Formats: sequence, C-alpha cells, structure tokens
Amino acid sequence: MDLAVALRAFIRTVERGSMTAAARDLGISQPAVTKHLRNLERHVGARLLERSARLVRPTWHGQALFEASRTALVSIDEAVEGVRRDMQAIEGPLRVHSPCCIGARHLHPIMMTFQERHPGVTFDLVLEGRVVDLVYENFDLAIRYGRPEGQDLVIRRIGSVRRILVASPDLLARTGPVDSPTQVTDLPFVTTPSILSPRDRLVLSNGAESVEPVVRPVLRTNDAQVLLQTLRSGHAMGAVQELLVSDDIAAGRLVRVLPAYHARPAEAFMTYPSIRYMRPAVRAFTDFAVSALQAVAGMDVNDPSIAASPSSWRGWQREPGETFHQKF
Repeated sequence: MDLAVALRAFIRTVERGSMTAAARDLGISQPAVTKHLRNLERHVGARLLERSARLVRPTWHGQALFEASRTALVSIDEAVEGVRRDMQAIEGPLRVHSPCCIGARHLHPIMMTFQERHPGVTFDLVLEGRVVDLVYENFDLAIRYGRPEGQDLVIRRIGSVRRILVASPDLLARTGPVDSPTQVTDLPFVTTPSILSPRDRLVLSNGAESVEPVVRPVLRTNDAQVLLQTLRSGHAMGAVQELLVSDDIAAGRLVRVLPAYHARPAEAFMTYPSIRYMRPAVRAFTDFAVSALQAVAGMDVNDPSIAASPSSWRGWQREPGETFHQKF
C-alpha cells in the first residue's frame, strides 16, 4: 500500500463527504478510492469512516487521523512546491470561480494572456453569482465581492469596484435629462439583488453628501448580460459596475447619468484556501491577475471611502502584499 496515496484519498473523502466526489477530484475511479480507504483502515487497525446512503463522515479515530495527516501532507506539499518554484514549473490545472460580470469581460482575457505566456497551464473557469466553498468544491482561486467569510482563506484585496448610474440615449430622449437624484424615482430601473437598500432605496454619494432616492425596479436580475441588454434597449436605467459598461459608454450606447454621483461600491477580493499549498501556477496567476484587474477602468485600488484599516478587521492578520489570513 502507498500510504501517502491512501491518506490523500482519505483526506479528500472527509473534505468532500463523498467517495465519488473524492475520486473525481483525485482523477481516479471510485472503486480505487474505496480500495485505498479499506487498505488504510486495515493498516491502522481502526474504522475511520462512517458510511450512509448520502454522506461519508469520519469516526472519532478518523477525525484524529484527518487532522494530523492533513497538516503533515500540507507540509510535504509545501516542500515539493518550494522545489518546483525554484525550478519555475508554472504548469498544471487551475480551477477558478468568479462572478459573471468581471469574469467574462475581464478575467477571461487575462487568463488567455497568461496562458500564452505559460502554455502548460489549463483553466477551468466557472462563472456564477453564488458563494462557493473553495475546499469542498475544489477551487484553487475565487474572486469575490464583499469580505469573504466562513472558511480558512488567504485573502488578497483587488480593489473597490465603482458603480455608476447609466441609461441609453433613447431612454433619456423620451424622459428628458436627469439633473437631480430625486428624478431617478420617476424612471424605470433595472437592478441586481444586492445594490438597493431596504424599501428600494438607492444610496448615491458625491463625496460631500449621500442621498437615498426611492427607485422603481421593473426588473431584478443576477445576470450581467440581461442587465446590459435591458440598459442598451432603453427599457430602464440602472446603477452598474463601471467596468461592465465602460466600452458601451465610450461607444455611445450608454450615457452616464448624474456623473457627480456614484452608487455604493463593491470590494473585490482574490481568495484561495489556506489549507492548500500554493502551487507555482496559483502564485504566478494570482500576481498576474490581481495586477491586471487593478488596471481595469472602474477599479479603485486605493479608495479611502471604503478601505478599512486592517487592524480593525477582527480575526485578520496582515501579511506582505495586501494579503490577509482570515481565521474562524
């Protein structure tokens, strides 16, 4: 029996709660995982897992072995990673999760540029709005809006994503110019679920003051393309991420409304699981992607209005390079 292989199968099964999921993550068959687990239980002389129709979970002995062996294997992986880093072996698969708005428009071309420089890297890019469990769902990296919570994560702040008010020229031709925040109340509005305050109030600020006009949402959506099509068609106006509409504004398809005001921004973070060693490909892509995303129009890297002092973030420890370890 290869003890290291058996332990990896055991650790992944506990993390995923499923032998089938562990097999998929490890790139082996489910019977092979079952064999590794059976051999490991025989080797230690104890039952390590309780199996039910829906879930696999560790026994008391299994939990003790899981905690000890996971730490040991991470140390081994870190040592191997150090050698690989010295050899600059930037290769292998990267599984990345991102919101659709920044992922399709900006992260995807960044990936293609990175891949041209490092052909040995392959990407699995998943674009959706939900928050994922990076370990359970086997992601190497994720971009998130808002301060991540709920896991042991290494967190690197990208910046603050500006949100601005926009509308199509056709809509403004029908309604007339918008010169005051109070006029927003009279216009049809398209929005995402997270941008409005309770009772459909839109928080707008010009740096000196904040106002909260009530808006009239005619459509709520979590899909960036639906949002864009609604705006371009003149069906409604909206408060959107500037990085999503910068080309439309430049081309005249959309017009910025009330340019002195902006809506509440969203902080963007790059995250990865702290329990995994950082492979050279992960490290290289993180540095490359964060730098490229910070250069995107609509991304404020140092926005004093939303940047919190790291010392005030409970449970956070500052590391070099704007990276934080969050502990729960």
